[in-house]
Amino acid sequence: MKELNRLLISGGVLSPGELKNICEAAEAMGMNEISFGSRQDIIFPKEIDEKLLEQYPSLHVVNPNEEPTQNIMSSYVSSDLFHSTSWLISSRYLYILEQFKYQPKLRINITDPKQRLVPLYTGNINFIASENEDYWYLYVRLPEWRKTKMYPALIYSWDLHKVAKAIEEILVEEPENIETVFELVNDAVETNNRTVDKPLEVPFHPFPYYEGMNRREDKYWLGLYWRNNLYDTTFLKSMCDLCYENKIGKISLTPWKSFIVKGIPVEAKLDWEKLLGRFGINVRHSMLELNWHLPVDDKEALSLKKYLVSNFDQNDISTYGLTFGITNYVNNPYRFTAIVIEKNKQPEVIGDFVIRDSYNLLFAKNFDPNTQEYIMYVQDVDKVELPGLLMELSKLYFEQLGTEKESTTSKSSKKATLEEEIYQCEECDTVYKDIYGDITQNILPNTPFLALPSSYCCSTCEAPKSSFIKKVLVK
Repeated sequence: MKELNRLLISGGVLSPGELKNICEAAEAMGMNEISFGSRQDIIFPKEIDEKLLEQYPSLHVVNPNEEPTQNIMSSYVSSDLFHSTSWLISSRYLYILEQFKYQPKLRINITDPKQRLVPLYTGNINFIASENEDYWYLYVRLPEWRKTKMYPALIYSWDLHKVAKAIEEILVEEPENIETVFELVNDAVETNNRTVDKPLEVPFHPFPYYEGMNRREDKYWLGLYWRNNLYDTTFLKSMCDLCYENKIGKISLTPWKSFIVKGIPVEAKLDWEKLLGRFGINVRHSMLELNWHLPVDDKEALSLKKYLVSNFDQNDISTYGLTFGITNYVNNPYRFTAIVIEKNKQPEVIGDFVIRDSYNLLFAKNFDPNTQEYIMYVQDVDKVELPGLLMELSKLYFEQLGTEKESTTSKSSKKATLEEEIYQCEECDTVYKDIYGDITQNILPNTPFLALPSSYCCSTCEAPKSSFIKKVLVK
């Protein structure tokens, strides 16, 4: 990535006009292909002439020698297509992204916890939708931190940009913990925070199949993937023209070096199929192809993927729901696949000895990358051993699939007789739980409701303490 030029696409969302202009700019520089990046950006091997893109000032060019600037990732691409939080519709993402008028230097993720296409925790600042409409959990991992920490308040949708910018600006203070971050942000900006009344729950869903022409209610959506991540500009321009004809206003990039077009009218399905056929586009790759995350413009990693996929195919191995990643460095803090193939750094060569590459295999706890916990399966193995070991892991995944849910259900049934006292605001249904306290009013965790001062009021609607009614929950 240090040698590549990047075109930042906020939230991975761009218009057909923007994409067509990008393709024309690439052709003006002597290129007939473009590539997509891991953070829903667009990658160029050559320096980009910004004058060619001046028609769209929202497109931000980052050259290799510039100060690091990051793209905002979002799960807009999965909205209205896959599992989603009920209030988080496509237009909500667009309104939120529009608020970000500055160019972030930290990685920012804005995601729905119920989808699986876009990773939740790969940013420094991770906003994750809650069940409370227009409120978001915030998980922070500053550049010097080793672990991701939960911010002790829910953030209002229209405050996301303010909080993210404030976190960037307080980095000069070198905050060492999330409590310090919270205090500094609260001092810097006024926000409409809400108390965290329950921990974030991230349901497990298998990784979705995202390619081909698929029907969703009264429309179709099209997912396109190129094996080598080199997308033909002539095809893309023709596709953008067809988007115009069909009044399709947005194209969405994924972190998997692919893109999705939503809202294709039923009557236009044949036109899209003719377009794909005219350019010889294959839209039915197997899941063996689609569920891999590779470094950008890394021919060695692509070659290793082809070798492993070929072995899977020859042995009729299913990987449905699994995801794989290849990385060339150890201790990568931004893993987001279920299984990671990690190439070790070679020792210094003495004399004429030839040292073969060796690899480590890791897998996420419960094969769920959202746990952020990785387990070492094997270390220092040769390339020829990888196919067999990956097949073992795939079988292990299917053997345990669903057992975690059963185990959780079993535990909860044993606790069915337990009761929990809560206090709920009659005006807006905000819940106060002793275990969480109310950090927005400096009420520490494990503070009983009866011990709160008489001046305490609801953190959401400011109703007085007397508005809270005691309730008993059966757990």
